[in-house]
Amino acid sequence: MEHDAEMASPISSDMVTAADDWAARDDFEDSPAESHAHPPAGAGAAAAVTEDEAREEAPPAPPSEDANGIESTLQSLELQPSDAPHNRVQIEAEERNRKRHLNVVFIGHVDAGKSTAGGQILFLSGQVDDRTIQKYEKEAKDKSRESWYMAYIMDTNEEERAKGKTVEVGRAHFETETTRFTILDAPGHKSYVPNMISGASQADIGVLVISARKGEFETGYERGGQTREHVLLAKTLGVSKLIVVINKMDDPTVGWSKERYDEIEGKMTPFLKSSGYNVKKDVQFLPISGLLGSNMKTRLDKSICSWWNGPCLFELMDCIEVPLRDPKGPVRLPIMDKYKDMGTVVMGKIESGTISEGDNLVIMPNKANVKVISVYCDEDKVRSASPGENVRVKLSGIEEEDIAAGFVLSNIGNPVGAVSEFNAQLQILELLDNAIFTAGYKAVLHIHSVVEECEIVELIEEIDLKKKKESDPKKRKPKKKPLFVKNGAVVVCRIQVSNLICIENFSDSPQLGRFTLRTEGKTIAVGKVVAVPPTGISTFKA
Repeated sequence: MEHDAEMASPISSDMVTAADDWAARDDFEDSPAESHAHPPAGAGAAAAVTEDEAREEAPPAPPSEDANGIESTLQSLELQPSDAPHNRVQIEAEERNRKRHLNVVFIGHVDAGKSTAGGQILFLSGQVDDRTIQKYEKEAKDKSRESWYMAYIMDTNEEERAKGKTVEVGRAHFETETTRFTILDAPGHKSYVPNMISGASQADIGVLVISARKGEFETGYERGGQTREHVLLAKTLGVSKLIVVINKMDDPTVGWSKERYDEIEGKMTPFLKSSGYNVKKDVQFLPISGLLGSNMKTRLDKSICSWWNGPCLFELMDCIEVPLRDPKGPVRLPIMDKYKDMGTVVMGKIESGTISEGDNLVIMPNKANVKVISVYCDEDKVRSASPGENVRVKLSGIEEEDIAAGFVLSNIGNPVGAVSEFNAQLQILELLDNAIFTAGYKAVLHIHSVVEECEIVELIEEIDLKKKKESDPKKRKPKKKPLFVKNGAVVVCRIQVSNLICIENFSDSPQLGRFTLRTEGKTIAVGKVVAVPPTGISTFKA
């Protein structure tokens, strides 16, 4: 099936039912049980031996009745489902795919307990057995790190286990009755923020893990701590819903203290508001113990914590609502990684559209036409995959070495744009000491799975957000171009990169139009794409 090139209309609230119908549609067709439609081996020979005897003993039946009888038998056999094991596996995979799918990223300061909480979720949901847990307990004890054993479920390489720090984005899966979740365990250390950005850019919801232990919350929340930076990055990268889990409530310095919980919630709430979150609608707070699993799968026992009357973590994750995406929109799959496996396989999250076996698509920006051989969600082979799914797609028509992270799989008739410059609206967060944000400023651009060095080539306009709200844009006089801007400023500027990158206007595709600028290991600005060159042209210059 080849997708239409037309852009579907934006999703409205009236389309929720239609989206549910689409999610539940039957994309699998059981092949007829051909073995039942043929006589068993040797039957033909036996019929030949007794043919003359049969003619003598019984009159021949009318031909029409024979034909009708055979046709009826064949139809009844074709309607019988096959019991072949591979068909059962396919049906089970289809049932799983009928559940909604959410990507949840665990973010927060180093040592807040992200990997431990993620490991505990996998254990509580039955993804890890007791024997494996005992093995990890022994391994952690041998390293004199008894409390790290749950983190070993998510932190799988030796460097991470030896240092007790997540480096790569850990990935795992678990299910509840209504939802399939992909856990993305982001690193908390400031040296690995680019990896955190990679994880958060794939997420639908975020779990911000905060340590309640005395001194640890303060370290993460202070200027330069990763709690603040991670919240800003998550909001910029499209994580619209946030669950703030206040972890380590069982610590001796805390003892499930309501005062400590209230203190942290009171300090975080105004910061979350200033970061762009609607705290009443989009943020939920709850206390947990990641090490013990308290208030995660089941609600807290009153004997442990008498003052908490709210839900547990699993309940919150199961009922959280996220914006719907259009399965009929143009195909957009930013490629995170690629490898060879009897062909070329690309990995990424479908941001828009539906990808099916047999589709003819194009990889941008190198304009390579490819055909979809197979699609995998988690470990299951499926006929098609919808927006929000993390997939592996096997392609023909291109070699693995001709693909790079940041390339985008899209429709042939409606491909994503490939440009080397664009206009953006930037909010300057915090420049390096003595730095001036002006034309010629260089930084590293992070947009979906693209990481590219960039340069500010022109400041177009500084925006006064207060005056912008008060005045009519048509009556506003054009401002004089600023020479430079300071921390906290909002500015429209032109950004240039040396290689072609695949992006879209934020208004058309938020997932491919939001970005961050970093320099020397620090996030200095967040922004959105507001204008790109005309289709087929990479720069604004004619």
